[in-house]
Formats: sequence, structure tokens, C-alpha cells
Amino acid sequence: MDTAVALVQAYLRVNGYFTVAEYPVLDATGPGGPRTITDLDILAVRLHRAPGASGTVDAPLDPALGAGGGADMIVGEVKEGRPHPNPAMRDPAVLEAAFTRFGCCAPTDAARLVAELLGTGRTVAPEGRTIRTVVFGNPTSPPGAGAPWHTVPFARVLRYLEDHLSAHWGILGRTQIKDDTLALLALREKAHRAATGASRQGTDR
Repeated sequence: MDTAVALVQAYLRVNGYFTVAEYPVLDATGPGGPRTITDLDILAVRLHRAPGASGTVDAPLDPALGAGGGADMIVGEVKEGRPHPNPAMRDPAVLEAAFTRFGCCAPTDAARLVAELLGTGRTVAPEGRTIRTVVFGNPTSPPGAGAPWHTVPFARVLRYLEDHLSAHWGILGRTQIKDDTLALLALREKAHRAATGASRQGTDR
């Protein structure tokens, strides 16, 4: 998996989203048989949280994601440079295929919802689920007003994950983390704490 996509996936998972990374979209009608025509960097769904529900190591939803309180689906693009959608993210046929295959809406509603998403960056499915376009990257200037997508800078993604690990280290530091990106950040946190502890012991002497 692409490193930047893996970082975004870890960030979304910590925020309570179920994710699918590098989601392939196939063309099954071509003369040569089925083929992958593109992939979507990240698709993520966060279920509506019941009032008062909380986990032992629950983190507040990062406001930078721009999500509301209800069920939320993100169609995400990941860029290491300036954040902007690829052509696939603006292709109605690609998005309609992803919507229906991913189960976010009925096929009869897909075209209308995709048109709304492309026009404004968000739409609401008949079931009440919000669907949004979110682009992750390294902006060098503020996003243009009226851009039909929400932007989350990588600097924010990294800071959120680092703060989460630091705040909950008493539990996470004893946990075997399976996510490669979170595991690397946890190793960095552990090394920093070990170096800080050793430095303090040397000073005390």
C-alpha cells in the first residue's frame, strides 16, 4: 500500500471509521474482458454513535475532518503534494460503480447522489448517511473558497495521531499494534520516551 494512503487509513481508523484502501474499479464490458480502470485511494464509513457511547481509549472525532454527528462516508483522495482530486474522483461512472458496489446507496439513487457530490462535495443518501469528498495532502496555500471537496492537511493527520498515542500511552504502550503505520509511530513514541528517561537519569546523577 502507498505510504501516504496507509497514513490516512490509520488516521481514519483512529477516528472510528471502517476503511477500504486503494479500492479498484473494474470495466467488465471491454473486448478484452474485465480490467481495472482506476482505483479510489480511500473509502471510509463511520457509523452513527449512540449518545453516551464511549470506549476505554476513545478519542474525540477530529474536528479537522469536518464530519457531523451522524453516519458519515468519505470518498477520499490522497496526495503527497497539493491536495486535489484525480480525474477518477470526478468521473461519475467511477463513483456510481463505487457507490453501488460499496453499498452506500441503491443503484437507482447513485446517479443523483454522485451529481450532488461532484457539485458541492457532499450529499445525503435516502438512508440518512452523509457522503463527502475529502482530499488529504500538503497544501501550500489555503484551499480556494467554494472548492467542492473538504481538505485535511497531512500535518494535521500526523499531529492528531502523535497526540493520540501520547495521551493514551499508558494503554497503547502495552498493546501489540497490528497497523503498520500506527506501529511505526508507536515505536517512535517509545524511543522518544526512552531517550527522555535516559537523559533525565543522567542529569540526576
